[in-house]
Amino acid sequence: MNIEHFIAKRIAFTDSKTFTKVIVRIAIAAIAVSVTVMILTTAIIAGFKKEITEKIFGFWGHIHITDTNISRNFELTPIHDNEKFYNDIRNIAQVDYEVPVTFMGYEWDEKLRSKTTYGGVKGLYPYIIIPGVLSTKENFHGVLLKGVGQDYNWDRLNEFIIDGHKVQFHRDSISDDLLISKNIADKMSIKTGNKVILSFIRDNEQFKKRFTVCGIYNTGLEEYDKRFGLVDIRKVQDILQWDRTEVQGMEVVLDDVRDLDVITDYIYYDVLPQKFYAESIRSKFPGIFEWLKLQDINETVIKQLMIIVAIINMITVLLILILERTRMIGILKSLGMHNGNVRKIFLWHAGYIIAFGLLLGNLIGIGIGLLQQHFKFIKLDEANYYLDTAPIAFNWWSVLIINVATLVITLVFLTLPTMIITRITPVKTLRFE
Repeated sequence: MNIEHFIAKRIAFTDSKTFTKVIVRIAIAAIAVSVTVMILTTAIIAGFKKEITEKIFGFWGHIHITDTNISRNFELTPIHDNEKFYNDIRNIAQVDYEVPVTFMGYEWDEKLRSKTTYGGVKGLYPYIIIPGVLSTKENFHGVLLKGVGQDYNWDRLNEFIIDGHKVQFHRDSISDDLLISKNIADKMSIKTGNKVILSFIRDNEQFKKRFTVCGIYNTGLEEYDKRFGLVDIRKVQDILQWDRTEVQGMEVVLDDVRDLDVITDYIYYDVLPQKFYAESIRSKFPGIFEWLKLQDINETVIKQLMIIVAIINMITVLLILILERTRMIGILKSLGMHNGNVRKIFLWHAGYIIAFGLLLGNLIGIGIGLLQQHFKFIKLDEANYYLDTAPIAFNWWSVLIINVATLVITLVFLTLPTMIITRITPVKTLRFE
């Protein structure tokens, strides 16, 4: 029998009405609050990253293939959508690559290990983006018109359509449908079914095209919502006087976003001819991704603060427990128990307190997270956070790490206050009893 564990269990589960019991309950509550905050912080930040990146990738895909001469001032350089190497890109299943071996955050460039991507290419879709001016009888607004084909991947974008429907394609005629954002619709007082005029400049001359608003979407990403509309790509080709094989670029959608950088480099260096360029959306629109990366710092700071709170509370409680049990410590020492064994008793006792706090914290944290997933009662300002409710995405490995790290780190720090036990002598403690 483990005598230290046995004594610790008897102390922990003794029905005591002393002041110490109140302190122990406060310690359990402090651990529970710390774990709850860490679990919810991790889940909310993971949810933010997941929801916002899916919105961006849903609107833009993962990789854009364009001509190397493409510029940022909307002077379009067409490429053809029937190049033979496109089939090679569509058939990418998994890619083998090598990465430097890392140890304690340092890379050993001379040592490489082989890895394989999680997936490959899911789809390849042509697109064209041109600027125009949207006008009604009362208002006008600058827009970027994104032309997409009949095979465009609407899976993610469909979730953001709040009124009407997506662009409808017809085999025998070009669709006049226009899908615009709620941001533009509100500014222009436009509703689904309205006829609108879009003005364009070609060869230094202005000309106009009529469209019918088929639907209204809202991604919550103001940077895109205030500018973009979607139409039939054939309509844009006619505006630019391009033939049916000419497009601005090809949008690549991947099976797994974790492969973004690897497959981007593979397509650019190993598949594309020299006159083509492949660019990931992460490097094309770095602003939001940098903002998301900053959330990792917030998560780390919050976790560290919560663990410090737990440690301070447990140190205070442990010192009180030791002072309350001074007579017991003296008796155990007089019976021949070593300092190390007596310290184990109090570490076991502290372990029980931490375990109860972890259990309670997990129940509260996971419970609130699940309720938020189903009822979405925590609302956000979409203009500032890109989402109207706090997103939750549980990573169960992260939850496990939080629990194990809290238990281990707290117990390691608790070995310091138990050093006071070595200064307690049986003679002094028993003399005044």
